[in-house]
Amino acid sequence: MTDKKRLLSGVKPTGRPHIGNYLGAMKQFVNLEDSHESFFMIANYHALTTLHNSDELKENTIDVALDYLAIGLDPEKSVIFMQSQVPEHTELAWIFNCITTMPYLMRAHAFKDAEAKNKEVSVGTFDYPMLMATDILIYDPDIVPVGQDQKQHVEFARDTASKFNRIFGETFKLPEVQIQEEVAVVPGIDGQKMSKSYNNTISLFASDDELRSSVMNIVTDSKGEGESKDPETSNLFTLHKHFSGDKLQDLEKRYRDGSIGYKESKEILYEDIKSIVAPLRERRENLKNDIGSVHSILKNGGEKAREYASKKMDEVRKKVGVSLE
Repeated sequence: MTDKKRLLSGVKPTGRPHIGNYLGAMKQFVNLEDSHESFFMIANYHALTTLHNSDELKENTIDVALDYLAIGLDPEKSVIFMQSQVPEHTELAWIFNCITTMPYLMRAHAFKDAEAKNKEVSVGTFDYPMLMATDILIYDPDIVPVGQDQKQHVEFARDTASKFNRIFGETFKLPEVQIQEEVAVVPGIDGQKMSKSYNNTISLFASDDELRSSVMNIVTDSKGEGESKDPETSNLFTLHKHFSGDKLQDLEKRYRDGSIGYKESKEILYEDIKSIVAPLRERRENLKNDIGSVHSILKNGGEKAREYASKKMDEVRKKVGVSLE
């Protein structure tokens, strides 16, 4: 056993990651890998709430594995696995369902959002928080690094752990959420929070042409070169804060004194983002040419994850009374 604190996080395989995902969560994964015992999950059961095409789901799943490896995660240091490789997740979710009320689940952001838009809500969408609570709690993590929009899921997991512990005895650790506050909300090209649902993202593995197009489409005010601009209210400058660190002081001065126009500012941002994205993209392309090794990494990761989850479920079954041992 290791003395390191354990972390767990996961990504749903439903589309290409963007720089908001990278800054808000994925970058943390690499930074924490050496100091923590790390579990990184591809949440392919969660994807079934919206994705009902088997070929697309398989492709997306491999894409997430490639993403994990391309950003620098080391399968020798971390457990990288698919949710579906560990059937104990769905088993524990049922047990959690049996101690959870419908009014409690109606507080979930995803359900409330769907209801507000008069969407027909599947049982899977309604019950999403309990499967996510299982994903977290079955591995007894100390921390769960997430973006701001995922904070509620960790709170649901903590509530569920507390309730289970009260009813059946101390079993689950209450994990702490970890959010990088300085990147809690990354603006998209339209100024809203960067999100696939808003179609305003800058893709993490974009080609140079795609990246340039996205950056050049960032919305700004109408102030031209020679006019003072407020870096505190500029979405463009907010992105500079994440990618242009060594130039930031000079950029801020030039914003305030009006000696820079938005076109030049965007050109600088494009080059700075490209310097980070291009090596990741190249690594991902190299990995894509050796898919067999990616399958092997997932197989090994699934075996390691299930070894831990099965021990935890042995304990849970005894606590709730479905095991006669």
